[in-house]
Amino acid sequence: MFAARFEKTGPAQDVFILDQVDTPEPSEGQVRVKINLSGVNPTDYKGRSGVVPRTFDGFQIPHNDGSGVIDAVGAGVDSQRIGERVWIMLAANGNRFGTAAEYCVVDSQLARPLPDSASFELGATLGVPAVTAAYCLFSDGPIAGQTVLVHGGAGAVGRVAIELAVWAGARVIATVSSESKAQTASDAGAQIVVNYTDSDAIAQLSGHGISRVIEVNLAANLELDLAISQPGMKIVCYAADGPDPVLPRRALMTACATLEFMLLYNVESDKLRESVSMVEEALAQGALTMPPHKLLPLSQIAAAHDLVEAGSAQRVLLQV
Repeated sequence: MFAARFEKTGPAQDVFILDQVDTPEPSEGQVRVKINLSGVNPTDYKGRSGVVPRTFDGFQIPHNDGSGVIDAVGAGVDSQRIGERVWIMLAANGNRFGTAAEYCVVDSQLARPLPDSASFELGATLGVPAVTAAYCLFSDGPIAGQTVLVHGGAGAVGRVAIELAVWAGARVIATVSSESKAQTASDAGAQIVVNYTDSDAIAQLSGHGISRVIEVNLAANLELDLAISQPGMKIVCYAADGPDPVLPRRALMTACATLEFMLLYNVESDKLRESVSMVEEALAQGALTMPPHKLLPLSQIAAAHDLVEAGSAQRVLLQV
């Protein structure tokens, strides 16, 4: 099969190899998926660049997310799954056969049924962003009637967090950095959108009774979060960009706020299952829509990584 792979970490243009590798066979409990589209996320370029240390099993075909059709199953998997449309999550986690290839093999539970009403393009944008957003929103119960602040509301996680929160009955406020991103967040359902670069951003965000913050950059936003906090507010952090924050203990104590940190690869299994379930329920009800995106052929994977690493406002998908 044709695949993009790397055998060492480094710049995308230097380490990607595009050639033929043996088509994998599914082991017990696995399925093989004929890939239609492969989604590129920040976690993918971080693993490729060496920002996140990794070991190699000979080579690594990258990307955790994608969509396609199951064409083979391993022992213990119902053969009726063959021909099923699926979206894929965490494919490259502990597995050298990610989605940047004609085929990938994953544990059966990581290939999730894709409703006929959902396109392969939409399926390839789910995975890491949508399940992360669902965990941040729902890991400790329903949010109906709450006011949720989503930082980076036009980002991959931020946009789907807005859609999921609105679907779950929450009122959503989002922060962005430009007018175009404000439109993206508003289109996703945010009732209030604030440009965090405005001098009066804190004033615009104050007084709304925010009970949960979906945080993309704690170091940059902690001062703002504390300025608008109320007792019991929870700040859920899913990203580690930028420097480590200095935690002002007294201010956090005064705010009576809770900081929670999560990494999708390590969350409790029951909470992961519940997060996936929430994504699937929202997807089935048509609550998740296609984000702004850019399609590139698999042969341009290095350019795709560069776009995501540069902070592209569009989701980047590779056609396989």
